[in-house]
Amino acid sequence: MRRIIAVSLFALVVLMGCQSPSTNESQALVYPKAKKVDSVDTYFGTKVSAPYRWMENEADTDLRKWIEAENTLTQNYLAQIPYRDSLKQRLEQLWNYPKMSTPFMKDSLTFYFKNTGMQNQSVLYVKTADGKERILIDPNSFSDDGTIALSDMGLSKDAHYLAYATSTGGSDWRDIYVKDIQGDSLLKDHIRWAKFTALAWFGNGFFYSGYQPPEKGKELSVKNEYHKLYYHQLGTPQSADKIVMEDQTDPLRMFYATVSDDERFLVVVCEKNNTMGNQIWIKDLQNDAPLKVLVDGYNYEYGFVGNIDDTLFFKTNEGAENYKLVKTVYPATKSDFLEVIPQTDNVLKSIALANYHLVVSYMVDAHSKLFVYDTKGKQINEIGLPTLGTVSYFSGDNEHRYGYYSFNSFLYQSVIYRYDFTTKQSEKKFRPAIDFNFDDYVTEQIFYNSEDGTKIPMFLVHHKDLKKDGTNPTFLYAYGGFNISLMPRFSVSRLVLLENGFVFAMPNLRGGGEYGRKWHEAGMKQHKQNVFDDFIAAEEYLIDNKYTSSEKLVVNGGSNGGLLIGAVTNQRPDLCKVAIPEVGVMDMLRFQKFTIGWNWVNDYGSSDDSVMFKYLYAYSPLHNIKEGVDYPAVLVMTADHDDRVVPAHSFKYTATLQEKYNGANPVLIRIETMAGHGAGKPVSKILDEQADKYAFAFWNIGMKHLPKK
Repeated sequence: MRRIIAVSLFALVVLMGCQSPSTNESQALVYPKAKKVDSVDTYFGTKVSAPYRWMENEADTDLRKWIEAENTLTQNYLAQIPYRDSLKQRLEQLWNYPKMSTPFMKDSLTFYFKNTGMQNQSVLYVKTADGKERILIDPNSFSDDGTIALSDMGLSKDAHYLAYATSTGGSDWRDIYVKDIQGDSLLKDHIRWAKFTALAWFGNGFFYSGYQPPEKGKELSVKNEYHKLYYHQLGTPQSADKIVMEDQTDPLRMFYATVSDDERFLVVVCEKNNTMGNQIWIKDLQNDAPLKVLVDGYNYEYGFVGNIDDTLFFKTNEGAENYKLVKTVYPATKSDFLEVIPQTDNVLKSIALANYHLVVSYMVDAHSKLFVYDTKGKQINEIGLPTLGTVSYFSGDNEHRYGYYSFNSFLYQSVIYRYDFTTKQSEKKFRPAIDFNFDDYVTEQIFYNSEDGTKIPMFLVHHKDLKKDGTNPTFLYAYGGFNISLMPRFSVSRLVLLENGFVFAMPNLRGGGEYGRKWHEAGMKQHKQNVFDDFIAAEEYLIDNKYTSSEKLVVNGGSNGGLLIGAVTNQRPDLCKVAIPEVGVMDMLRFQKFTIGWNWVNDYGSSDDSVMFKYLYAYSPLHNIKEGVDYPAVLVMTADHDDRVVPAHSFKYTATLQEKYNGANPVLIRIETMAGHGAGKPVSKILDEQADKYAFAFWNIGMKHLPKK
């Protein structure tokens, strides 16, 4: 086997006194040659070659060498872009402002996160009733480089104890600790191998979820099976934790616990592979009665909202594609549910039970409307919002007169309001100041036709004096899957795009949740091509309506959105100049074999099924790369600790694309170290990543220098 260590023409360029790569230099890039093995799978009579299967072994020494060579090549390329450092400096300037999360209350204490600006991780504060605040947990003390993050929390009813979970290097694995809030001291309790968990406090301990310890060396790739729900009592070792729920016959079930605010009820959500809904189990914690099924079957979603004494409220889409609110009185069966708030033409996004009111957020054409109802379902008033945007979270409980919520939009940085249920008024409590002239930019929402005539909404953000002459650089971002809705949200890094003349475009593709269950199902399984068609139609709309041209268009998406970018780049490589798939699901024939990938079969289908194999094979990004195609410039982005979408997806895709593509555009991969799927990433890594992404995009659409301000 022969390996070519990363060799870049840019080393010669520097010696020759040149300052930056020329247009054709990418043609001379020498890609690290990945070894190939003779591996073939047969699916229902179809033979599929898998020469880079070996890259699935995270401990392979050849893989380590290949990763190092690819990162060297990519960093050498990016280092030659003359304004890369300037972009990072500008990102730092914009990012460096005070930030605060939506406060939440427990007993007489108020909790919130703050960040002075450039701290790698935001700091958890607690404030007493007399207004005194102090730091409760500073995650920046967990590690020198900020790669250990605070990920989950659970408070005891009396706010005496805080259970919190940490994540290392972006992994989904969690370590759980307990802090005495009043004594400001860390207890000896320490739990390992928690995963996909909530922390639900009851009495002298808490419920959490996890798996048995994985085989050493396979922590980040092993298939996650036999999820368990545990109860941990303070002061006892993890080995003594009680298993509350498990299924020894079905490895692909998952269990999540919630405890009502008054610690009266334990509510367990049970999910199962390849289903559209969940079970609900419930237990009255005031007696020794066993858990019992309240909602059986897995056809519909049920989410616990809260309780008032024996009355339990649930949000559901059973008989309501756009969701509704129902209630029942314990003990009860599902047949006893009564409708409180019926479904409407708009999607019921979230409900909070606070001050014995229901605060209801609706999604109207992918942006928020916020209302207050009484607990019988009568609308009392609307909470006015400042512009077209998103209510991220409403926090409150029945013990307090006030609740908090945050609001943001593309051009409206996150602002925190306190709502008074007595006066029905909102008071602005926190709004940061950012060095950016928002008045120079506008947001518009348009609707365009997809391939089959379906109307698709798309948000466009740009300078107010934009000229539609086809010359504007444009950044098109989308997702399209898993019932996830893309709503107007503030992003500091996107401001760099706007001030450099970009149009930012975000379509709401089918597969998401913007218009309820039908919209989601229209982008699932055998209908997945609808998602790609919706995105391609967005590209065509932007070009046909002179917002941009194919030579100025950058496309980007992450995770399921990375799959999207890989698929549409194969299908219509002519429509964009730059494609940036991040942490993408690129091998649609084997995704279910790693970590939590089996849980995506409901959206994608599985190659284990003869019918779905044909659909998956037809669009799988890895398997549809063709020789002789003029691909756009491609920057694949992944991370070595991603145990959600294992990086082998990106490795195999990149090796295949580099092997088969012989054109002038660069095909590079950026592999972040000590980082995962995205959550908990320190600010330092975020800024490096964004600067590299934008530098690559700017350079490859022909921006030789940044516009003068």
